[in-house]
Amino acid sequence: MTSSRALRLLVRARLRQGSARVRRALVPVLVASAAAAAAWAVASNVLGHTNPFFAPVSAWVALGFSVDRQPRRVAELAAGVAVGVLLGDLLVNVIGSGPAQVGVVLALAALVARLLDRGALLTTQAGVQAIVIVALPAAQAGSPLGRWVDALVGGGIALLVTALWPQDPRRRVRHLAEEGLEEVAQVLRDLGRGLLAVDDELVEDALVRGRASQPALDQWRSVAADARASARVSPAHRRHRSELLDLEGAAVRADRAMRNARVLVRRCRPLLDGDHDLTELGELVSDVARTTGELATAVGGGAVPAALRARLHAAAERTDPRALAPEDWHVQGVVLLVRSVVVDLLEAAGVPPADARSHLPEL
Repeated sequence: MTSSRALRLLVRARLRQGSARVRRALVPVLVASAAAAAAWAVASNVLGHTNPFFAPVSAWVALGFSVDRQPRRVAELAAGVAVGVLLGDLLVNVIGSGPAQVGVVLALAALVARLLDRGALLTTQAGVQAIVIVALPAAQAGSPLGRWVDALVGGGIALLVTALWPQDPRRRVRHLAEEGLEEVAQVLRDLGRGLLAVDDELVEDALVRGRASQPALDQWRSVAADARASARVSPAHRRHRSELLDLEGAAVRADRAMRNARVLVRRCRPLLDGDHDLTELGELVSDVARTTGELATAVGGGAVPAALRARLHAAAERTDPRALAPEDWHVQGVVLLVRSVVVDLLEAAGVPPADARSHLPEL
């Protein structure tokens, strides 16, 4: 494969993943932007502040672009902004601005934040906002404590939005699960097409896509772990812990399936140069790819139908090396790798490990 073709494939993979991130972030970003505008309007029109910079800043920092808007997290961020702005407002009028003052105010803001709460987000935001307050030119300082009031307005609106717009922690994890499994399906699709057409470039495409997909799988696993941890302490979401635990486990197994798929692709490449009958192997990989794509949609929707598990079981039953390639030990070795991928996908679909292996033909 030429370097330009590999680069195009890599760029397309990144754009596909980026587009998925944009779709997930669209509504949260619009909501946070509207909250920031509302915070400015309240501070400006209701309180009469001329330049209420910290009202939209506080609203945006607290809400952000993520759908992960747990009340505690939003409150930590809003409180961090308010603490930093308050200390900065109080101290800048006493000790002035400068490098030494920045260090003093940052240290005090961080220590006060640690005194108030153990949350790392609160401490980080308190320090950042304290630095901003001290560093702002005097002409932009406004009245004493005015910026703190603006920060309270923004934080209050952020908490109101969080209360009125409750988020199901499973939604984002499901979306990431769908994206991650679709990446696995795409790699298998390219491999299946390459084997059927005996096309080295298509098989190379599968390998490039597999390498480019790792960030999507890593994000799924990370977000699932965070959501499960959050559900442990959130009464509203405690009932979702079981599903979140399953989604976290599925992320581990899908990652294993992708790693095995990449090994499978690398082992298939030498077969294209020899005199091998790859038709049945290509059809098997293509069937597994189609089922994986449907599995991605099902997991994204929150339920895996029994029919999909049955299709994966049927695929597992077809992974008999001697039946697929009676006289070709090279192809037989590759079929063994297909078995691993199918078992990983069955476990990602919620099938217990012993049951997932029970449908494999004996060797």
